[in-house]
Amino acid sequence: MISIVIIEDDPMVLEVNRQFAQRLPGFQVIGEASNGLDGLSLIRSLLPRLVLLDIFLPDMDGIQVLKQIRQEELPTDVVMLTAARDAERIQDGFRYGVIDYLIKPFRFERFQEALEKVKLQQMRMGAAEVFNQDELDHLRGSGSVLAEAGMALPKGLNEVTLQQITAYLRERARAESAEEVAEGTGLARVTVRRYLEYLVRSGEVELQVQYGSVGRPMNRYRWR
Repeated sequence: MISIVIIEDDPMVLEVNRQFAQRLPGFQVIGEASNGLDGLSLIRSLLPRLVLLDIFLPDMDGIQVLKQIRQEELPTDVVMLTAARDAERIQDGFRYGVIDYLIKPFRFERFQEALEKVKLQQMRMGAAEVFNQDELDHLRGSGSVLAEAGMALPKGLNEVTLQQITAYLRERARAESAEEVAEGTGLARVTVRRYLEYLVRSGEVELQVQYGSVGRPMNRYRWR
């Protein structure tokens, strides 16, 4: 479970961010703050895996909060959720290591993509103690499942979810059903099936049909 602290001074926006996070499996909001100083205090005491951080706060700039997090070497990732769209702040955000930067107002799908990126990195970092360059490129998002497959991603699918599913399948020693993949990734079964069907068509995943003594055959999937 990825723990989240939200730092946002607008109560309505904070509530929206909380509801968005609660819609995503594998995430839990454990703290909320309406200003930078209280936010930093929460981060120090709770040590969340992820901070959702606004820039326009009543007591200090969100970039200052981000810098303080880095100076104190607090072990948390940060996603900026802000109306600030000037190049200097965006550059500072990435310079100090934000995972993603979302400009308000944003849609739930874009919010989901940002948080799934955090989940994907955590999953991959926990899967090995050392990495080769290709694995590191995938971890940081430099490599692309689409580039490997040489295909454009169909409408309705997104790269982050695709990478999450492929990362999971690559770590499995045996073929798994769509239900097992859904449980392992924390995604909905209907979503997982769509991505598995795409990966089978692209040739990245092998479909194995398992026949039992009774009932319908079961489809199982394995990374080639």
